[in-house]
Amino acid sequence: MTTIVFDIEVAGLPWEEVDEITRGYLLSRARTPEDRDAVPERTALVLGLGKVIAIGFWLVEDDRGLLLLEGKHSPENPEHDWEKVPSSKIYRGSEKELLQRFWQIVSPIKGKRSTLVTFNGRGYDGPVLMIRSAQLGVAPSRQLVPNRYAVGDHCDVADVLTFHGASRDHYKLDYWCRRFDIESPKGSIDGSQVGRAYRDGRIEDIGEYCLRDVRATAELYKKLAPTLLPLFKGG
Repeated sequence: MTTIVFDIEVAGLPWEEVDEITRGYLLSRARTPEDRDAVPERTALVLGLGKVIAIGFWLVEDDRGLLLLEGKHSPENPEHDWEKVPSSKIYRGSEKELLQRFWQIVSPIKGKRSTLVTFNGRGYDGPVLMIRSAQLGVAPSRQLVPNRYAVGDHCDVADVLTFHGASRDHYKLDYWCRRFDIESPKGSIDGSQVGRAYRDGRIEDIGEYCLRDVRATAELYKKLAPTLLPLFKGG
């Protein structure tokens, strides 16, 4: 069985590019003045208003990574070693090309599915990838949000660590890495800074952040696989 960890980074549409009716609708949903002020900077969190700019993979059994990153690639060498993160390769392409490559990688091979692993992928990454693919006319090759209580097809580590919501406290990946003695993925940027970094042209910094996150998630998964996961359906 192949185990594939993945993570994405999304750049939200600039507020001025969102149509007036949608802007009004989103602002009307804000509960406080502070929430209302924050809406224009949080379009990446709204399904349908984000652009996928990076997808990181980590193959657990092979202990190597692959970054799909927005940009132009050379037809002669579309996928090559990436020195920023050891044991990784990089592929550059348009958003549509990144999504097409993603679905190729996670597609069942000869009827056998790989196990997908994420941190909050059921709540964010999976829905974003499926909806954004549909918007761009790309057909998903598998369901990324299957049975919530089974971890054999898609293991959301964040879901496991809250025991499928039984524990009400939710903590970030960095917190859990520190609890399990895993190197923190924190670097020059964090998730809240992706939009600004993208506008500043720091696309490779975003890619490095994405791939370090996915590598840390893989390490956390390896800690849980022989301990907690056997207690869950499909684990």
